[in-house]
Formats: sequence, structure tokens, C-alpha cells
Amino acid sequence: MSKTARTLLKVLVDQRRWRYRDFEREFRRTAARVLDEGARNLTVSEAQFRRWTAGKIETLPGPEACAVLEHMFGVDAAALFDPPPSVAPEPAFNLEDEIAMTARDTQSEAAEAAAASISDTSLDQLRDDVATLARTYSTKAPFDVFKRARELREEAENARGRTQVPAQAQELLIMAGQACALLATAAFDLGSLDGAKRLCRSAALYGETARFDPLRAFAGGTLAYIAYFTNQPTEAARLARQAQTFTGLGDVARRRLAAIEARAFGYLGDSVSAQRALDASQAEGQRVTDELHDGVAGEFGFTVERLAMSNSSTCLLLGDGGQAEAAAVRALELAAERPAALRSARVVGGAAADLAAARLLRGDLDGASDALERVWAVPRDQRATGLLTRTARVRRALTGEPFRGAQLAGEIGERIEDFTRMSAQHQLGTGSGPLAALEG
Repeated sequence: MSKTARTLLKVLVDQRRWRYRDFEREFRRTAARVLDEGARNLTVSEAQFRRWTAGKIETLPGPEACAVLEHMFGVDAAALFDPPPSVAPEPAFNLEDEIAMTARDTQSEAAEAAAASISDTSLDQLRDDVATLARTYSTKAPFDVFKRARELREEAENARGRTQVPAQAQELLIMAGQACALLATAAFDLGSLDGAKRLCRSAALYGETARFDPLRAFAGGTLAYIAYFTNQPTEAARLARQAQTFTGLGDVARRRLAAIEARAFGYLGDSVSAQRALDASQAEGQRVTDELHDGVAGEFGFTVERLAMSNSSTCLLLGDGGQAEAAAVRALELAAERPAALRSARVVGGAAADLAAARLLRGDLDGASDALERVWAVPRDQRATGLLTRTARVRRALTGEPFRGAQLAGEIGERIEDFTRMSAQHQLGTGSGPLAALEG
């Protein structure tokens, strides 16, 4: 971040390396897209641009200008004219990102020239972009995913408004729904559970409208997660079971939903139902696939290490430290088998936190401390809701017997507090309060 920047708007403009003419061109393009017909010719003079970025205004711009700015940057207009957050580092120059941004801008302008038609090339690119975002989700900051997923949903909706081909319209509905589901997941990871729920229901509606049941099932599972995190385990179990009734689901989809159901029953203390769901999540499948959980995969999939991590949390809820420890170790071993570039820091951190909690159940404070070394390595911008809830559980365990008063327990507790305080969702102020006891 520039040390002289007086507004968040200035920081965001600098990050994009925009000069006035770049900003003004994007402003006009956005205004033409989002404003009513009478205000679409809205522009910004260079003098006004300088005053905005320097923070030399006494009141906010008019409502039309604020609406355009919010669509451009994905930030509330009032925040754009406030001083920038002191914790947001200026990103280093990345040639690959620069090329990708230029390629997207060029493609967008070429698509506009196609007027009222959608070319197969544009449709293929949008499909690839959504899939790429889903497949790289685990290695990206949730905030970055949120911004890109919003762009992709808008692209899909704009394209859907231009085509009159039913098959294209249905596919664009599915792509918009997939982008909306990624928005929901990113909002969840950032701690905005109410926003995540609303976005998730929108994704489910896209799936229903497109008659695409795998998307409806994925959204239903995410809604179950959210219910679990808002202390509604009975509702979470109901939603997970309901999602399993959709047709056309593959083995991966069913494993994911069974793992979510197991977690809900674990939170309820229903060991019989939880064990049944655990067994279902680990059962040999029928070698059935679907277009979303297997075809797109990535965040829509459910890797074996993520399954092991989730089941470790369920075992902890049931008080079975032995099973929990074995599942957490298995998750870490499976994650280690992946190339570093494809390894999810959140899964590694979550499994390590579960391993620490399991070791605390048998009184092994030193072992818990060793397991947490993997947690501390998780970057600030990837310390998502599930991981923070897990570390909070460890923090609570350290305050009870037999660890109360132990020097190492106190040191670990302080480090967990620092770890949480420096997470992206706490720095951005997006956390939504107390969450359920465990998560993954």
C-alpha cells in the first residue's frame, strides 16, 4: 500500500495501475451497464478524479456515482473515501495477473462488439473461467475469490440477457449459479454467514431454474453447513438429508452430504446417527459421477483429505479422541501427497487443529503444541471460518483441567488469540459473531 494514500479509492486505483483515462473509461463502461437509461452518460472529470482519490471532498458523490463506484470495486462507497485499512499490503507486481487482467478486458470488449449474439468462443471461455476459479479456490484468499466470482456471475447474466438460444440460456444459468455458489462459500469463509445464506439460496434457485440438481444439492449442503454454524444442528441434519434426495448425484456429492449430516448429528450428541452417516461418507461408491462435483470439481468436489478432516471434527464432537486423531493424521498425510501448489493451507491447518484437540483429550499438551505448528503457517488471508472455529475450540480446551495454569498452555492460548486477531475476516470486520463448536 502506498504510504501517502489518503483514501481506499486511491489504494484500489493504484493496485490496478490505473491512470485517469483508465479509471474514466471503466467508470463510463460501468455506468452504461448499471444505471438507468437517463443516467448512463455519467462521466468523471480529471479534476474530480483527483479530488476523490486525494480525499478532498466533504460529502459523498451523488447516488448514481456511488452506485457505479460500488460496482467497480465491490466496496461500499463510503468506505472508498475513508482512509485505507493499515493492514492491507500493496500487492507485488505479478506479470501473470497483469496478462490475465488484460486478456479479460480485451475479451470483454470483443464480446460487446458481438452485439446481440453469444459466440461459442465466449461461452467456452466463461465456462473455463468459472471452472478455473472453482479448481483454484483452495489456494486463493476468499476475498479475491469473492471479487472474481461476482464478476463471473455478472458476465453470465449479461450474456444470458443477449442470447435467444434456449440451450445457451440454460448453460448460462448454470454458470451464473456456480459463480453464485462460489460467492456463498467465500462469504462463509470470510465469516459473513447471513450473506452466505442469502447467496446460497440464490445458487439453489439458479439450479432449480436450470433443472440442474447437482447445483441444488451442493447449495443444500452449504446451507446445512451454515445452519450448523449458527447453532441449528437439527436444521443442518434436515437440510443435508433433503439434499441427498436430488437425482443425478455422483459418489463425491453423496460423500460430502453424508459428512455434513454426520457433523450435525455429532453436534446433537446422537452417536448412532452420526456413526451411520460417518460410515456412509466412507463407504465404497457406485462409481457414479456428476457434472458439478466431478466434472468441475475443485471447491465443488470433496477431496479425500477434506473428508478425513471433516470426519475428525465429527469424532471430536462425539468425544472419540482416538478416531479423531487417526482421521486428522490421515488428512495431513493425504494433503502432503499433493503438490505444494495444489495443497490447501486451510485443510492442512484445519486437520492440524483437530489433531491438537484430539491430543488434548488424552492430556498430551506437548503433542498438541507440535500439531499447531502447521496451523501457524496458514497465511492471514486464508484463515477462514472453519479454521478459526477449530482453533477457538483448542483455546477453550487449554483453559480447563488439567492445563489451567500451565505455562505452555498459556503461551499457546495467547498465540491462538494473535492468530485469530490477524485473520482477514477480523481485519476486514466481516465476522458475524459466535459460531458453532466445531467446523471444517
